[in-house]
Amino acid sequence: MPFTTYVFDAYGTLFDVAAAAREASEEPGRDALAKVWQKLASDWRLKQLQYTWLRAVTGDHTDFWDVTQDGLDWAMEASGLDDPELRERLLQLYWELSAYREVPEMLGRLKAAGHTTAILSNGSPDMLNGAVQSAGLGEVLDDVLSVQDVGVFKPHASVYDLVGKRFGCAKSDVLFVSSNGWDAGCATGYGFTTAWVNRAAEPVDRLPWVPKHILSNLTTIPELA
Repeated sequence: MPFTTYVFDAYGTLFDVAAAAREASEEPGRDALAKVWQKLASDWRLKQLQYTWLRAVTGDHTDFWDVTQDGLDWAMEASGLDDPELRERLLQLYWELSAYREVPEMLGRLKAAGHTTAILSNGSPDMLNGAVQSAGLGEVLDDVLSVQDVGVFKPHASVYDLVGKRFGCAKSDVLFVSSNGWDAGCATGYGFTTAWVNRAAEPVDRLPWVPKHILSNLTTIPELA
């Protein structure tokens, strides 16, 4: 049976989470950042994710913007960057993350074929809407779903429940796409058919479930079955 509903994680899947550090490092006067921006971007993303997992386990939920700032603060300290102005600049750029090159065409193909398209993300609604508008994706997405509606981060099952509640679709109708191996794996366990966008060619996470599809980018998403 063909899919009716295509659901995408946002950060790292549709939007390049390294873009903020990379773009800031190219600005005049950012010599210190230019030397370490790749480490900063990697640490920032890792800590951001770790803090969502810890908060999900402990039940101490907060806005995704809070863990984004906390992750950046850790990453800046780890790279020896003590620069409040740089911090503010990086956070500003996070609201304007670039979409990966293939994203607009891929989503356009899905919409042209009559499919439902949506984001399902840990991000807060304001952050997600800012990124969607900045990238010009508003016309090719039917909705943007946030964990804020259930008060817990992925991979809690109540987050994946949001898809069926919003679109009235069965799990078998959904292709769920994420750049996070753990997210794709857990969504497989939930009952979605999944695609892991493994841009960095990482090993498969050691979980009870594995993604059905493993891709290097999003180009062939409309062709999956």
